[in-house]
Amino acid sequence: MLRPLRINDEAVARAAHEELALEGFAFLLDLRADEPWASYLLRLEALRCGRDIPTDRVPATFLVAEVGEALVGRVSIRHQLNAFLNDFGGHIGFGLLAAHRRHGYATEMLRQALVIARNAGVGPVLLTCDDGNDASTAVIERAGGVLENIRLTPDGIATRRYWIG
Repeated sequence: MLRPLRINDEAVARAAHEELALEGFAFLLDLRADEPWASYLLRLEALRCGRDIPTDRVPATFLVAEVGEALVGRVSIRHQLNAFLNDFGGHIGFGLLAAHRRHGYATEMLRQALVIARNAGVGPVLLTCDDGNDASTAVIERAGGVLENIRLTPDGIATRRYWIG
């Protein structure tokens, strides 16, 4: 189900990015509007390998979730935390396209992402979600997430912080 983006994913991935942007969520992380797709894929691979990492980023693996022929969501697995991720972002971020919600895909995406995170040496794993995001809360808690606390972002958004051993 989880796999890296491919060169032939451009149209569907950009469409997913536009769809989730309407909800205030970035499907394609740090995508530049005028960036050639092949360059974007190379940047993701460099990030995964820990090369040429911007100062505000950490090594991370970006994967999309595919069911059949459909791209249904994405995960970002951060191999370490910086100060912002420690407070508000966590080791794993995930998102699902609206048409594919409530089918168990997010639960399976997180299960697979946890395996990848552990294989990258991450553990315990921090996950966060907005307080009031009942769907993400349920997915994280089903995966064994234990609520540590709720913190306010600099923008005043309450963020739930969970740990999975």
